[in-house]
Amino acid sequence: MIGIFKHEIASFIEENFMDLGLTGKVALVTGGSEGIGKAAALSMVAEGAKATICARREDVLNAAADEIRAATGGEVLAVSADVSTAEGVQKVIDATLSQFGRLDILVNNAGTSAAGPFESVTDEGWQTDLDLKLFGAIRFCRLAIPHMREQGGGRIINVTNLGAKAPAAASVPTSVSRAAGIAVTKAMSKEFAPDNILVNTVCIGLIKSGQHESRFERTMSDNPDNTLEGMYESMGSRVPLGRVGEAAEAGDVIAFLASERASYLTGIAVNIDGGTSPVV
Repeated sequence: MIGIFKHEIASFIEENFMDLGLTGKVALVTGGSEGIGKAAALSMVAEGAKATICARREDVLNAAADEIRAATGGEVLAVSADVSTAEGVQKVIDATLSQFGRLDILVNNAGTSAAGPFESVTDEGWQTDLDLKLFGAIRFCRLAIPHMREQGGGRIINVTNLGAKAPAAASVPTSVSRAAGIAVTKAMSKEFAPDNILVNTVCIGLIKSGQHESRFERTMSDNPDNTLEGMYESMGSRVPLGRVGEAAEAGDVIAFLASERASYLTGIAVNIDGGTSPVV
């Protein structure tokens, strides 16, 4: 009897705890050409989803789509667009619905780091940041929610950062736009829970990314002996776990929040930071 029981447990685990329930779902990932966006799309497509990825740089975007297809054998649509504009957002939504006929998962990941002393940030700087990170997400949600509601539910994951919870000095405008992203997440989670549309955010800490690599390249002329690995090692010394995170580690958390396994999670903000944040 014990042997039979163990076999039943093993069968139950194999059947119920390996599949995230993403097969046939359609995901849209903004900022999907590299880093966390690409990793999230890869993780979801590997689990059986179809995905649209969008970004401004068409060559980098198409290379990312090819990489995900080669790794997974899945369907990936690449749409070049400026999602800081209403026209760009509409273009991506229309292309997704035309290609796949539905939209189940929205990952609002588009954005770059923009941080400086308060007095140095111009009106234009504030507006540019808000248009990309806050209004881009708002516009995508506004267009996606009716389709999610019609098909019985969906998932929205907004990518924010640690500064949204605990802003540092000289962290604007990013810390402010990201804090607004958390507030939008919480408000939407309560409003759309009756529609089975679950809305969460991930607060990103130090994760390997194209932005860090570009910053490293800009400093090479001043410090020719530096290496990218050395830069990441130095950055990791500030993290309790002692290292900078991999994009795939954030991508996997996003895929989980998009999955059926996260069906009782909404309105939460998950720190993906190796323990760095001073707040939970």
